[in-house]
Amino acid sequence: MIINLKKYLFVGAKEDLADFFVRAQGEGFIEFITEKGKRSTETPPSVRKLVDAIKILRKQPLRDTYRGGGDFAFAEEVAIQVLDLTHEIEKLSEEKRFLEAEITRVAPFGDFSFDDIDFIQRTTGKKVQFYCVRTSKSHAVEDGNSLIYIGTDYDLDYYIGIHDTPQSYPDMIEMQFNRTAGELKNHLAFVDETIHQIEAELKGYAGHIEFLRDSLLGQLDIHTLEKTQKEVAFPIEGAVFSIEGWVPQNKTEKLLPLIEGKAIFFEPIAVEKEDKIPTCMKNEKANLLGEDLVRIYDIPASSDKDPSGWVIWAFLLFFAMILADGGYGLLYLGFAFFLKKKLPNLKGSGKRFLKLFFMLATSCIIWGVLTTSFFGIEIAPSNPISKFSLIGHIAGKKAEFHKKQNDEVHQEWVKKFPSVGTAKTGQEMLQKAVQEKGGIKSYDMLNDFSDNILLEFSLLAGVIHISCSLLRYLRRSWANIGWVAFAVGGYLYFPISLSATSLVEFLGWIPKDTAATVGLQLLYGGIGAAVVLALFQKKLKGIGEITQVIQVFADILSYLRLYALALASTIMARTFNEMGVTIGLVGGSVIILAGHAINLTLGTMGGVIHGLRLNFIEWYHYSFEGEGKLFNPLRKLRIKQE
Repeated sequence: MIINLKKYLFVGAKEDLADFFVRAQGEGFIEFITEKGKRSTETPPSVRKLVDAIKILRKQPLRDTYRGGGDFAFAEEVAIQVLDLTHEIEKLSEEKRFLEAEITRVAPFGDFSFDDIDFIQRTTGKKVQFYCVRTSKSHAVEDGNSLIYIGTDYDLDYYIGIHDTPQSYPDMIEMQFNRTAGELKNHLAFVDETIHQIEAELKGYAGHIEFLRDSLLGQLDIHTLEKTQKEVAFPIEGAVFSIEGWVPQNKTEKLLPLIEGKAIFFEPIAVEKEDKIPTCMKNEKANLLGEDLVRIYDIPASSDKDPSGWVIWAFLLFFAMILADGGYGLLYLGFAFFLKKKLPNLKGSGKRFLKLFFMLATSCIIWGVLTTSFFGIEIAPSNPISKFSLIGHIAGKKAEFHKKQNDEVHQEWVKKFPSVGTAKTGQEMLQKAVQEKGGIKSYDMLNDFSDNILLEFSLLAGVIHISCSLLRYLRRSWANIGWVAFAVGGYLYFPISLSATSLVEFLGWIPKDTAATVGLQLLYGGIGAAVVLALFQKKLKGIGEITQVIQVFADILSYLRLYALALASTIMARTFNEMGVTIGLVGGSVIILAGHAINLTLGTMGGVIHGLRLNFIEWYHYSFEGEGKLFNPLRKLRIKQE
């Protein structure tokens, strides 16, 4: 939920200033208001060193946690040592790259001695020179007889020239170097060994991460405290200080103990128009997971209602509907237990993410049972698992309805599967409408009816979800009640116009003619009511409310993606299964495993993206202002970390 904040003015004696802020930081429930645009964001060098050192050590192999203790001076010393070692490794790595390139350049001339070269030049008075030229241009070299061919490497020909005076040749490059390949390789070996030793020394500090983090939090606490104190105003210079702050409504009773024994006074003050009230969110259990999801997109405004609870439960449902497979849910559950065992000490956001993983896995398994969907395997209506299938039960009701009506749908199925005509119950009809191809049975009626039901479920989910969003902010927009009526009316009426059989009809809830009549009345009546109520509330500006009809209609149709993505996932799973069975045991197993891995990856991506999108775009459109700023009180980061 979002907790209301009150604005307070704090005034007190200057000598109590430091103690007051230390107490406030310890309690951690006041966000002090800084002067407009004057808050310093500069990070102290000591903090930057610790942050950089921690980033470096996080890339090192895990070591036993350092337990030796120490103060900030020692932590800074460790950080400096880590940074120095890293700098030295980078410097040596650059030298290593240079040596490797130089060896590649010099290697074609073999292992020779510069002392021998000097001896030849002194005794003969000749000049020894080294050249290279592209192989394609070697034939064009003039006076090539005075050159000694050494070899070819990487499309380059290498030569040595011995001349009375230094010579140059067109298209040839004279090579200058002062170390042979052997000397360079010896130096490279030395550099490699030095890098290895320094890396080993750096790895020895990996166990200091927690110690450095603790020191970092302590320094950030000091830095934040000092930075906040600089925002204090002094109405009476050298005697009295004053500062404003935001306090949660449920924490106001803590203000008196905070100033006990101090010459400090506080008073609630009016909120000004230019003030941007922070958003104080307080959630527990599943709603806290919803808050994490909400923060991905935007922070609610302080005037918003907290959407965390709505988002988490809708996301779980939409994700399960999109993935559409209980078998994949079992894989998720197994992986979640694996992570829990491998990472038993997870805290904070990591622990909440693992909990969300468990909830997503459970929701997928439940939806898989309700829709009888496991790894794309088609389960017969007579299978005991089908007894738990909600979709199978509703499909049976639909079959019975068409049999009772003896309508075109029933006649078409009897024509395609004559044995359906002798069936006495809907479930029996589903079992008899079966065909076999390549040893695989396909229950056509069950599949067709299930697809229709899931399609309608998706639209119904959209109607309910959007209607809940509209009703949440009914006080702000009276017209929303008209749009709820419009959404419900559209759901009742459009099956008639599309010559389709709706759930409400074959389940016996509302007769077809009644649904059509009531739906049409709600459809047009809802539009009229929305415009009239908007005119009452917004005067002439309410005329523009009529344009919302397209928005509401389009937003509800957006929920068809739940059905479309689920259908695509199911088709892919069944296709991979059929391909695997056709090919054989070994090759087929590879195709099935690889195919389901791809399908699971795509399904996960779709479930996350579209499961959140339906909340953040379609649902937020009617009950979310956003662009808020999180309540960020002065507090100890150590407490926050815990």
